[in-house]
Amino acid sequence: PFADAGYDVADYLSVAPRYGTNEDLVAFVDAARSRGIRVLLDLVAGHTSDQHPWFRAWADDPEDHRYIHSERVASPAGAWAPVPGRRGGYYQLNFYPCQPALNFGFARGHEGRPWRDRVDDEGPRANRQALREVMAFWFERGISGFRVDMAASLVKDDPGLVETSRLWGEMRDWLDREHPDAALLSEWGEPALAVPAGFHADFFLQFDNPALRSLWHTGTGTTDPSWTGTDRFFFDPEGSGGIEVFLREWRRATEAIGVDGGHVALPTSNHDYARLVSGPRTADQVRAAFAFLLTWPSLPTIYMGDEIGMRYVPDLPDTEGSRLMPTYDRTGSRTPVQWEPGPGAGFSTAPEDRFYLPLDPDPARPDVATQRADEGSLLHLVRRLVALRHGTPALGPSGGLEVLTEGYPFAYVRGGSHLVVVNPRREPAACDLPAGWADAEPVEVEGVRLTADRAEAAGFAFGIFARR
Repeated sequence: PFADAGYDVADYLSVAPRYGTNEDLVAFVDAARSRGIRVLLDLVAGHTSDQHPWFRAWADDPEDHRYIHSERVASPAGAWAPVPGRRGGYYQLNFYPCQPALNFGFARGHEGRPWRDRVDDEGPRANRQALREVMAFWFERGISGFRVDMAASLVKDDPGLVETSRLWGEMRDWLDREHPDAALLSEWGEPALAVPAGFHADFFLQFDNPALRSLWHTGTGTTDPSWTGTDRFFFDPEGSGGIEVFLREWRRATEAIGVDGGHVALPTSNHDYARLVSGPRTADQVRAAFAFLLTWPSLPTIYMGDEIGMRYVPDLPDTEGSRLMPTYDRTGSRTPVQWEPGPGAGFSTAPEDRFYLPLDPDPARPDVATQRADEGSLLHLVRRLVALRHGTPALGPSGGLEVLTEGYPFAYVRGGSHLVVVNPRREPAACDLPAGWADAEPVEVEGVRLTADRAEAAGFAFGIFARR
């Protein structure tokens, strides 16, 4: 029904008509695979739409345990809504009232709440089986894996998320047996928990963990008054700092994951968070951010349009639940990709008043076609950095990491062979270097110079160097 931009699923086995058909998706997946691209779907595992046939049947059947039911409103406050069917009472929701939580059980019982199912009761077992069946359906149609929405939300009242982790561990065991080439990524936001639980990778996200905010946040677009843990941001044009927060969380996550356990996914932004180009940060200032992203030992994740410097567009209307609160407006990161100059930006031939969201009205908005024609563009820089990472094992996720400085500039060595220097602030910066880098070969450099024992970086500069 798109009350929450598609995160309210009424049919797990069909493509929404606005996008086409299942056959269209299969053709798309095949075409992508022929170009070396694998496609993952976004799996809403913890809740459905209130329009799903499962929910409609449950609302009339007191013996159905597909969802979570209480005779009266229970805790947590605000997480319950009246059941619309004959059984009465209330159902627990996962986000908006249109999103009833599927019943994967409670980690703890409660004497005064006999309606709480345990994780091995009939309803939770049926939902775990249904989850496997949904994934298998799409694997049979060529899908290569899933990004799991709200992956930590399944088992309720779960201190330390122990039972939620056990559930996903079971799913990973099944995946490794039946679909060993598939990938499972989580929207959990705590790689130290999610990856040991069974996911191949988990994202640093903007929610509870401060790691991502300490890098990219500008205080504009999407911000929540409850966010704590950071008040300085490393990729701030004015250089307020903050890399030590990211490094602390990075080390905590990678120590929990281990060398071969999986990956921390580091995104440029996402559909819930302001783009790299937002507030005071311009497209010319994010080149250093991509140099960092594509040389850091994470799973780099580029949100659509960030590779050409699309901006967060402020003051757009709420669309399908995109505005959570006045300061947390997700709409500006969801505007159409700008493929070419001119009306419609190559996104559609329809009148622009029919677009899902308005195009960026800035006459200087970037587009793919123009940047393809310009070797000095951000798009070409990102392509070169991606190719460099793929062709240089030292820069990949298994290459070693030695942090040399934690200020401006930020300097580190990958695999013992490649030096990276990043200065994302306006003011120049310099740092001391260990011996042996003065005659290093420039690989991809903008505004950084090496001397016998120092690296000198201009504002918004970066440099990648290899030992000769």
